[in-house]
Amino acid sequence: MSTTKKVVVFDYGFGNIRSAERALARAGADVEITRDFDTAMNADGLLVPGVGAFAACMKGLKEARGDWIVDRRLSGGRPVMGICVGMQILFARGIEHGVESEGLDEWPGSVEPLQAEVVPHMGWNTVDAPAGSELFAGLDADARFYFVHSYAVHDWTLETTNPAMRPPLVTWSTHGKPFVAAVENGALWATQFHPEKSGDAGAQLLTNWIGTL
Repeated sequence: MSTTKKVVVFDYGFGNIRSAERALARAGADVEITRDFDTAMNADGLLVPGVGAFAACMKGLKEARGDWIVDRRLSGGRPVMGICVGMQILFARGIEHGVESEGLDEWPGSVEPLQAEVVPHMGWNTVDAPAGSELFAGLDADARFYFVHSYAVHDWTLETTNPAMRPPLVTWSTHGKPFVAAVENGALWATQFHPEKSGDAGAQLLTNWIGTL
């Protein structure tokens, strides 16, 4: 019996879907790019990419019923991973050019402009992963990942009060001010950086995620 995991890259018109497809395939997954509802619902893992503006990504996701798919998968404990703006739209709101847009509200918090002298944050940077991270397992502390973004979450506000539940693991990076670089929260994981563009470190990270599916 095959143990290869089926991963859907959700195609809603925003994101580097071909590079994500290739990176996931190299990491050992059986990958399909689609917006088909049943295929996305039934896959072992769902990857939500994203590039561009927060509001435009949310509009495209809703038009493809991706908001409903993400919510239903998470309600059933089915793994979802967001990348770049695909991570940002998981938060409650995004603020771009003074305009606030609603996100998926899986996590509280606002995606706001980076507070740095040079924007966008483009290039390689290290991250500070917490102890016990499965996403960054096997990676050195000085591993670098590829970022391209002008917005980020600077304040993590979600608290877990149920002692039976594992608290979210939040990874940080710094560009001007510290910002959320990755989150592991039950079935929902996400990265602000692009693992599919992050060489061997990114490949290891995707392998780690696929290994949990």
